[in-house]
Amino acid sequence: MKALVGKKLNMTQIFSAKGERIPATLISIPALVVTQVKTKEKDGYIAIQLGYGVQKESRLKKPQKGHAEKLGFFKGFKEFRTTDSDKPMALGDKVLPTVFEVGDVVAISSISKGKGFQGGVRRHHFKGGSRTHGQKHSEREVGSIGGGGRAGGRVAKGMRMPGRMGGTRVTTKNLEVLQVDESAGHILVSGSIAGARGALVEIRSV
Repeated sequence: MKALVGKKLNMTQIFSAKGERIPATLISIPALVVTQVKTKEKDGYIAIQLGYGVQKESRLKKPQKGHAEKLGFFKGFKEFRTTDSDKPMALGDKVLPTVFEVGDVVAISSISKGKGFQGGVRRHHFKGGSRTHGQKHSEREVGSIGGGGRAGGRVAKGMRMPGRMGGTRVTTKNLEVLQVDESAGHILVSGSIAGARGALVEIRSV
């Protein structure tokens, strides 16, 4: 399992050798350090934990300080599952953007933009009611949500209704690594990924 933690910068575009325009997303990769190695014998599963970013000591809680005090003060930690066939890593190892090569296929997870409380038309692409035939205030209402003939007169679980939209974890798969710049700490992937500029992203091999 090859993995990185980064920050979404912005979208851009590049051109292939054939002159095709490829939309792409630029991701900044901070200094990453292995802060914990989990084993099946001790933890019940195999994984590595990466510490990312630099934080002031005064802003950290005591458990955060003690967890990786010999390695530095990190802004956060992310854990990635590994397998026995993966390259073993040791505590304190640095992870660079060059773990990925141009042409690698990755999956990227991030938190999508929050859009607040939205109605059914915006949230679930409902058509809305008729604009004629006696309708006055129900053009964007969701319509019937329950009754005696459905689910015993209650609102069925999972009913699509108005509610909070966005702000959820989204994983975009089958993105291709287009460029890797170790000196700048950047990686360029094809397509778009969820989240605003500055959003934390997790990059994993597939």
